[in-house]
Amino acid sequence: MTLAPILLFVYNRPAHTRHLIESLRRNDLAAESTLIVYADAARDTAAEADVAEVRRYLRTLEGFAQVERVERQENWGLARNVIDGVTTTLRRYGRVIVLEDDLVVAPHFLRFMNEALDLYQDEPRVGHIQACDFTGDPTLPDTFLIKWTGSWGWATWERAWRLFEPDGSRLLRQLEERGLTRTFDFGGTYPFTRMLRRQIAGQNNSWAIRWNASLFLHGVLSLNTGRSLVRNTGFDGTGTHCGGGGLYDSRLWTQPLPLTRIAPIEENLEARRAFARYYHRTNCFWAKALRRIRRTLKGDFGR
Repeated sequence: MTLAPILLFVYNRPAHTRHLIESLRRNDLAAESTLIVYADAARDTAAEADVAEVRRYLRTLEGFAQVERVERQENWGLARNVIDGVTTTLRRYGRVIVLEDDLVVAPHFLRFMNEALDLYQDEPRVGHIQACDFTGDPTLPDTFLIKWTGSWGWATWERAWRLFEPDGSRLLRQLEERGLTRTFDFGGTYPFTRMLRRQIAGQNNSWAIRWNASLFLHGVLSLNTGRSLVRNTGFDGTGTHCGGGGLYDSRLWTQPLPLTRIAPIEENLEARRAFARYYHRTNCFWAKALRRIRRTLKGDFGR
């Protein structure tokens, strides 16, 4: 098995960064893996102390085969950082496992990701591996293929990353010309197309929506897990665009996750329907209204 480098993006959350590193070190392959960390610079003076604390901690890291640190001298923002870091790492290694500082991983996360990268290395119809499941749907199999890419604990190959289209306008035009916006939005249950429009308008800076649309338009599938090997702990107000609270929480699967090659290589339509059910249940008008009422009762008058 060829071990992929672990690419980690951090900013100004020292406690989250420590929790992620601690969870990574509980993986038996951590000591054999290269960890590459991109540390962004402070956007403003308010972030400087926490950014400095994160960097001091990174300089003490042990428990990996080697640790490489890239400390930005100016604030790049997450999207620019991810696109540059993934591109650079894939040119060197051909494959990569990608994490952000607000994640916690299960003890068998690295083994699963590396085995999956090996298993589907030469399968052009699979371009992404996603290890976080927030639906909690018991009907999902251990692994399945779907035309959707999650960004919380993922992996890819250089051959697939070549399909990444950074121009959101071009992606949106193709989705509209081919009449695919509703399918892209899981039958209208989640506004991924609106997210892409907002990226184009500069209202968000999401690299993930562009990666999602890029593979979707090429008909390239993601291998997803139906048992979560990743948990996002960033819904505590410390990050950017991290609303949603418990909607996207997950319970870590702590046992080895079986991995066998799926045949034929095609989208699991039952899994797609499970996602559509989840998005409908959590994003319909009444679900949003109830969440707003609950936040108001708690004294949270934000959006």
